[in-house]
Amino acid sequence: MSQSDLALTDEPTAIVSVKPVVLSAPGRDEDLRVRVSAPAIGRELPIIIFSHGFGESLDGYAPLVDFWAAHGFVVIQPTHLDSRTLSLPPDDPRTPLIWRFRVEDLKRVLDQLDLLEASVPGLSGRLDRSRIAVAGHSWGGQTASMLLGARVLDPEGGTGEDLSDSRITAGVLLAAPGRGGADLTPFAAEHFPFMNPSFANMTTPTLVIAGDRDQSALSVRGPDWFTDPYLLSPSGKSLLTLFGAEHSLGGISGYNVTETTDENPERVALIQQLTWAYLRHVLYPEDKSWQAARSALTEAPDPLGRID
Repeated sequence: MSQSDLALTDEPTAIVSVKPVVLSAPGRDEDLRVRVSAPAIGRELPIIIFSHGFGESLDGYAPLVDFWAAHGFVVIQPTHLDSRTLSLPPDDPRTPLIWRFRVEDLKRVLDQLDLLEASVPGLSGRLDRSRIAVAGHSWGGQTASMLLGARVLDPEGGTGEDLSDSRITAGVLLAAPGRGGADLTPFAAEHFPFMNPSFANMTTPTLVIAGDRDQSALSVRGPDWFTDPYLLSPSGKSLLTLFGAEHSLGGISGYNVTETTDENPERVALIQQLTWAYLRHVLYPEDKSWQAARSALTEAPDPLGRID
């Protein structure tokens, strides 16, 4: 049995989840609280760092986190400053740069993997630090995209700072916002000027997931806005378009989340399987899970989505 067989298993295993692991965060004025979920068995375990959507926290996205961890990934979830659990007031001086603090949160996780590894009983020595992916939903998708090579354009349209991280080798963007500028509503342009990404330098292999009924109140465009990270980035990406899916993509943010407007367990199950298969494909090039998953979706009599 190869190391990849031990790291990524088709059969779910028991998981261990520890929270909060508290990381010191100088300059943030708030310690960074993190959840670590890991399979109870296996070695050479790859890592997914997950960035939550606006207002969420380390307690969210259990349908994805539990699945990924049960199938061989160590999943690390920081709580960003915009979380409702922190109640940051709108006039807080950190608010205009929350998008940047979010990116720094993910980098801080990467910098302190030793502490995070030691926080989970029995995890020490079992991480594969050469195989690290970043994932995110909604605003977390923009946050994750920064580590993949996307940049925030300045007010004059100039290319922003490169915040990519060479330690990240794969990405999954779920309902990530598209272009800014004229594509934003006046409200979004005024209150979220940082939602102005360029994907021209996003070269890291990435699976972009978009719902074809995801109509954002932040954009004057339709659901195709969420395909921009795929269409406007260099080749080497994949796009999963989910039929009938709105912003929660069927309910990925929690098992009992009242914000879900399009609850669909079958769609969530498809996302679980396809994100796992995609990451296996990128992190372990010899793995055939992605090819098999794509074929199964294409050949389904009533497919839930399409892969480009």
